[in-house]
Amino acid sequence: MSEDTSVNTGVVCWPDPDSAWWAVRKMQIKLHRWASQDKARRFDDVYNLVCDPAFLVLAFERVASNIGARTPGVDRVTVARIRSQVGVEVFLGEIRAQVKARVFVPVPVRRVMIPKASGKVRALGIPTVADRVVQAALKLVLEPIFEADFLPCSYGFRPNRRAQDAIADIQHITTRGYGWVLEADIQSCFDTIGHTALLERVRARIKDKKVLALVTAFLKAGVMTAAGEYEDTWTGTPQGGILSPLLANIALSALDEHFDRQWRQSMNTWHQRERRRKQGLGCWKLTRYADDFVVCVKGEREHAEALRGEVAEVLAPLGLVLAPDKTRVVGIDDGFDFLGFHIRRMRKRGTRDRYYVYTVPSDKSKATIRDKTRWHTRRSTLREDLGQLLRRVDQSLRGWANYFRYGVSKAVFSQVDYHAWRRIAAWIRRKHGRISWREVRRRFCDQGWRFAHHGVVFQGASSVAVTRYRYRGTRIPTPWAITEPATR
Repeated sequence: MSEDTSVNTGVVCWPDPDSAWWAVRKMQIKLHRWASQDKARRFDDVYNLVCDPAFLVLAFERVASNIGARTPGVDRVTVARIRSQVGVEVFLGEIRAQVKARVFVPVPVRRVMIPKASGKVRALGIPTVADRVVQAALKLVLEPIFEADFLPCSYGFRPNRRAQDAIADIQHITTRGYGWVLEADIQSCFDTIGHTALLERVRARIKDKKVLALVTAFLKAGVMTAAGEYEDTWTGTPQGGILSPLLANIALSALDEHFDRQWRQSMNTWHQRERRRKQGLGCWKLTRYADDFVVCVKGEREHAEALRGEVAEVLAPLGLVLAPDKTRVVGIDDGFDFLGFHIRRMRKRGTRDRYYVYTVPSDKSKATIRDKTRWHTRRSTLREDLGQLLRRVDQSLRGWANYFRYGVSKAVFSQVDYHAWRRIAAWIRRKHGRISWREVRRRFCDQGWRFAHHGVVFQGASSVAVTRYRYRGTRIPTPWAITEPATR
């Protein structure tokens, strides 16, 4: 696409995935630049981008590359079936014709209940492949626009951002004297977001009524339960849809804007913060990852407690409430869990008065990987080959360790490996008739007590190097932020 191409583009043939990626990226860069340059701009005539062949091809590729491509919706159609029986171009052609003629109607999502560690269940909505493709195309159009407005304190489900950025941000803030933390969680966030308030925030940037009608159609599509009963969706955006995280961030950006406004008006400079301290007032900063967030407070405990009601007032117009059992005020010296990490200020070992904020895997995270190891080494797997078992356990441990490598995790990795080693050893002895420990070492170990079988060596979580995560602060660029070349 040339620089002078109109937003209302058209492509006469189906491009290959690489060409589609470049075409979509060029248009996304334009949308993001226009949204960044004019914060009050409302975009019109972007509906044709949703049914543009390049956007649909890229949307299908992203749906097909997701692990959920093997899971069907209520129509029982999978990506593999579309490729083998229907044909991708035929499938996308039918979707494009329906969307372009404005006769595309989303079907209800298939609800499945996913058990949670707390013993409760989470409702997960599985759309059809056709709905997923249209949602993905919508996201390709909307995301560059709204990313221009999202604030740096938000990290969940955003491009170029990850959970470790949120942890590093909290560690950076609490290291600088913010000793109280309001740890909060929104109760059933994805299920209770008010449609009216959400669409009002979407309208602040999107003027195209056809796009707004399509977003509304997805919100009102309904749910098909496991018993085959249809339920209306008067609130919320089904958790599991491709568009749902973006819509949730659009709604929850109201919370980000509230605290950012306070910071810029009365806490932005050192002089302002010092004046508030002398007046007996506190200072605070928000760090949010999707519907989980913490507010770090510099001041007294009552300052953090007062923020609980303030947050509730901001969330109320969105139809959201705080979860009472997951919302509390805690001192940084007592520590708290966030995104699988336990964050706590402790005295550095070997010193008397040097305190640092440490991040380590939480007890819940350690229990999760131990439970997974027990599952891999359960009695019903005794018929499997030892090499397969070692490969499967090692994959779980290394994947878990890669997430927690940016923390004080070396000792925890060793503990997890020891538990896995004991489970594997017990599995071997059960499989081979309670053979002696000497026989276990002779037949199934290569170096000392390290398990190895047919070229497969048990490495464990300790094989993942622990390193410091580079704090990026507010300098995290979006994928569409193009810097101008330096001029001489």
